[in-house]
Amino acid sequence: MQNRIVEERLGAPPMRSRGEPLITPSRDEILPPGTGLWEAGSTLTIQGSTLKTWSYKSTSVDRVHVSLRTEGRPLDADVELWQGPDNTPCKMRVYVENGAKRPFNALVETPRGPNTLAVRNIGQMEFPLDASVSNQIRIRPDEVETAGGMIIQGGALKTYPFESNVESVQVLLKTDGRPLTARIELLQGPNNNKQIIELYTEDGLERPFFMVIDTPGSGNVVRVVNTSPVEFPMTAWVDPYSIDYDASDTDVVLGGDKDW
Repeated sequence: MQNRIVEERLGAPPMRSRGEPLITPSRDEILPPGTGLWEAGSTLTIQGSTLKTWSYKSTSVDRVHVSLRTEGRPLDADVELWQGPDNTPCKMRVYVENGAKRPFNALVETPRGPNTLAVRNIGQMEFPLDASVSNQIRIRPDEVETAGGMIIQGGALKTYPFESNVESVQVLLKTDGRPLTARIELLQGPNNNKQIIELYTEDGLERPFFMVIDTPGSGNVVRVVNTSPVEFPMTAWVDPYSIDYDASDTDVVLGGDKDW
């Protein structure tokens, strides 16, 4: 259920010719209801220790939606944005304990094209992953900013606990133009990391980071760590993205990976 909500609100698949990923510039297009990210024509399977890239030249593409998932196995990948020779303005390391329960969904800012998005599966050959990249996005990071943003100084961390009826959480990180280096963790129980993202962007104002984290079960806590020195503060917005109002707090939850 939560995966479908994320797909419908965050993005939809790009048009792609057979055998070659292609991102179209029509980011304002309204797609038909029910169109999802994981249709067969828009998904690439990336085997372990394999690299795939999405290159595009259009300057009208300001951001892309990157989605990664598995069939239930761990997900371990590097996601990088390349702009020119030896220039990587944004990169992240992604680990997910269960790529089916908690697929990775994030927006990567791509101003001033051309750009190339690279996804490298750094897991072993037994751990393939599915990747989908789309520029047709129905939510903008600046729409998430509210007065509730919290400043996190360099070297500091903040934790955000959520109730069991919260199905997914939105995270927005940005700076005043300084580099942004952070670690985002989803914990369920003491020191039990379900998802970890290690992030770097060269300009946290021009390239803020936005993602949606699925939070099935109870006892979910999002922890945001500013891994930069004290001279590089950042502002964080961490709020519920989708809520199951029919969920009951009195129901018994059998294990952290069980559905309601």
